[in-house]
Amino acid sequence: MSARRSFLVRLTCVAGGLAWAAPSFAQDTWPAKPIKLVVPFAAGGTSDILARHIGAQLQTVLKQTVIVDNKGGAGGVIGADSVAKSPADGYTLLLGTIATHAINPALSPKIPYNAAKDFSPILLLGSISNVLLVTPTEPARNAKELIARAKAKPGSIAFASAGQGTSQHMSGEMLKLLAGVDVLHVPYKGSGPAIQDVIAGQVPMSFETVTVALPHIQAGKVRALGVTSSRRSPALPDVPTLQEAGVAGFDVASWQGLFAPAGTPPAIVNRLNSELQKIIANPETKAKMDALGLIYSPNSPKQFADFQLAEQAKWAKVVKDGNVKPD
Repeated sequence: MSARRSFLVRLTCVAGGLAWAAPSFAQDTWPAKPIKLVVPFAAGGTSDILARHIGAQLQTVLKQTVIVDNKGGAGGVIGADSVAKSPADGYTLLLGTIATHAINPALSPKIPYNAAKDFSPILLLGSISNVLLVTPTEPARNAKELIARAKAKPGSIAFASAGQGTSQHMSGEMLKLLAGVDVLHVPYKGSGPAIQDVIAGQVPMSFETVTVALPHIQAGKVRALGVTSSRRSPALPDVPTLQEAGVAGFDVASWQGLFAPAGTPPAIVNRLNSELQKIIANPETKAKMDALGLIYSPNSPKQFADFQLAEQAKWAKVVKDGNVKPD
């Protein structure tokens, strides 16, 4: 072998070794710069509240700045898509929900990302019930009376939601399907603006997470007529379920989870999963999540991925059976 050829072979081996080592080096030094945590809804909702608490705790354990970035619109699609198209380096994360990763893919198959393939699931943070709310001036005193009013005047009552494809939106669609009522959907760019219009009487009713609704219920700004889960919410023990109100089979629970772009190194995904599990086990975080009404069970990235796929299949069936169309 000539000296020149021998030199080129050695150079190629060195370059190959450096290329192989680069991802490992990047993982070993992660995080070396601020991390962006995208919330695909406006400030003030459950996702935003949870992201800010989790972000602050991650910032402490990772010793790196975590910036919460609210990118609302299109029921969470805009923010989720921005993360799907971000570099898979662990520096852009998504506070994903039942909307971004289960309902919208079923409701709008042409959304710009593939919920099952464009993300790396990290951890399912918890699930929470929604609650049917009405403005204080609404004459119906319970869910049965509201349903009767809606049946008497089809299309005359509107409901607000945090956006198309959110669990709040689909709670309304499930009410239409199971109770046989015709109510109009008014989507907003997040929970905050939606509930404010219900409080102001601009829209007579809405479905909202217990987290967002609770302080407004306690302040008398809205009235709660029923929760969407199959069991009463610990945060609202005196509010009946919609099943108790006579809507058989009604069971909707919103959920929140952390995602990274697909292809994010498993070492980073697993470290985030491990750090988050420790954070949630912390009494301060547990108390915060209890106050938000979130129910959490430990899970791995694989378990979360399997859960997300099952949820996507569930809501695809609801959309098909109810002939639900995008607004």
